[in-house]
Amino acid sequence: MHHWYTHDIVAGGKLPLLLFFAGFVGGFIATRVSVRLIRADVKWWFRNVSAGQTHVHHMVFGVVLSLVSGVWIVAISMTATQAQLSWLACAFGVGAALILDEFALIFYLRDVYWAEEGRASVDAVFAMVGATGMALLGFRPLELISVSDAFDDSWTETLITVAFGLVGLLVAAVVVAKGKPWTALIGIFVFPVLLIGAIRLADPASPWARWRYTSRPKRMHRAIRRERRQRRPLVRAKIFLQDLMAGSPDVAHAIEAAETELDRVVHPAPAPDPAGPRSSVLLSGPR
Repeated sequence: MHHWYTHDIVAGGKLPLLLFFAGFVGGFIATRVSVRLIRADVKWWFRNVSAGQTHVHHMVFGVVLSLVSGVWIVAISMTATQAQLSWLACAFGVGAALILDEFALIFYLRDVYWAEEGRASVDAVFAMVGATGMALLGFRPLELISVSDAFDDSWTETLITVAFGLVGLLVAAVVVAKGKPWTALIGIFVFPVLLIGAIRLADPASPWARWRYTSRPKRMHRAIRRERRQRRPLVRAKIFLQDLMAGSPDVAHAIEAAETELDRVVHPAPAPDPAGPRSSVLLSGPR
């Protein structure tokens, strides 16, 4: 562990990334604990911050903290030590955690923190933790192969790196179209995972299934059956973790809610309109 820290993290220039990761995870946990205590109306804890009749969400403090620390990082990046950048990165991570903890509010443009849609915030946090963790482990995004030692010409190296990156983005787009965003996220760092996701059956509700499976009922049935079987344990674990973060973990609820979630998300995509969206508008007449 000490060798990994000194050799890979400090000597490898990843100390700011590690402190960002620590600030992000610590900030998210602290935020969740805080909002639970505020909701429980614990007397010795803080209260919600308001400006007149307006509730000030903690996302606002996250935006301010991220902007201040981010601009500070840019301003001193050429002269700062790794230690200075690391502490600023930690502050940036805390600000990012405050923002992503209310990602659902940003996405839906309404306060859904305690609603079902509020789980989108937890998804966003998991995605950030996963991406940062992969980077800390030494994985580089959109790198199919290492070309740094293969060419003496920096322009050739740059062009090949960009070309491989574009190929990776194209394959990632296919994986996302197949309804596998988590596979695409991991595959950005581990290209073979992207290839597996691009080859395997699509989510039956995905755009890819709508384009390719609606006229092939056997393939659609296989996709639905496989998706339910593979998603079930993951959905159960996800709901249990989300309930744990919300303060009320329950195995029975996770099992029951997983089936409801599977019924909601695992279904055949509607067939595409053969006339196309423009023709549909024209056929519907003036409004």
